[in-house]
Amino acid sequence: MGGVSGSPAHPVLAAAVEAARAAGEIAMAYYRGGFDVTLKADRTPVTQADREAEQAITRLLGEAFPDWGFLGEEFGEKGPQETRWIIDPIDGTKNFVRRIPIWAVLIALEERGEVTTGVVWNPVSSELYTARRGEGAHRNGERIRVSDFEAMKDATVLHSGLRLVREAGYWDGLVRLFDVAARTRGFGDYYGYGLVAEGKAEIYVEVDLKPWDVAPVKILVEEAGGRLTDFSGRPTIYDGTVLATNGRLHAEALRLLTGSA
Repeated sequence: MGGVSGSPAHPVLAAAVEAARAAGEIAMAYYRGGFDVTLKADRTPVTQADREAEQAITRLLGEAFPDWGFLGEEFGEKGPQETRWIIDPIDGTKNFVRRIPIWAVLIALEERGEVTTGVVWNPVSSELYTARRGEGAHRNGERIRVSDFEAMKDATVLHSGLRLVREAGYWDGLVRLFDVAARTRGFGDYYGYGLVAEGKAEIYVEVDLKPWDVAPVKILVEEAGGRLTDFSGRPTIYDGTVLATNGRLHAEALRLLTGSA
C-alpha cells in the first residue's frame, strides 16, 4: 500500500516513529514465523511479540526522553506519569494471531492529561499514520482530512465487535445509527479510525477499550478535522467507549447512539 514517505520534523514525533518501526520489526519476525499464545486475566491473547515489542519501545523512548514515563498494555505504568508515553505494542492481537494483516503498533504522548502526539504503524501494509497537536494528521507523509459529509443518509458507519456493543447496552442505539446511514461495515481496531481520518468513512463506534487503544487515534482523528469522544460527548480516552466522526455528524450520532433528546 505504498512506502513510508516524509520524515517527521518534530523530534518527539520522529522518536515515536523510530520506536514504532523497531517494534514492528520484532512483531513481523513473529508474524512471519511462529509464536506461543497465552491468555491474560481478561481472556485476551498475548504473545512474545507483544511483550518484546513493548520492551523495545520503552527502551528507545526511555533513552531519548529519560524524564518521561510510560503506560503500556503489557507492563503497565513505569516512571513519571505527568508526561508519559501510552503504548499498545500490537493493536489487534487477535488479528495478528490469525495472520489477518489489520494490526498496528500504537504510540501516543500524553502531556498533563492531553494527548499531543500519535503514531500508528502497520508494518504489514507499510501504513504510517502520524499526528502532532497543531501540525495536522498524515498518512505516509501525506496530509489527510475527514470527509465533508453533512447528512447521515450519506454516511458510512463503521463498528467493531457487535457482541461487545450489545453487552455494553448500546445495541439499540447502534441499530438506530445503522437505520439512517448509507452504509455499514465492520472495520475494527486502528483501521476504522484511519478510515474516518482519511475521509473514507464518517462514523466509527467502539466499546470495551483501554487508554492505549484510543490515545494515538484520538489525536489522529482530531488533527484530521474530526472529533473523538466517549458516548457522553467527553473528549476522553479513559471511558472505554469511543465515537469517532468527521465532526459534522458527531452530535447527531451521539443522540442516535445514546437515545438522548
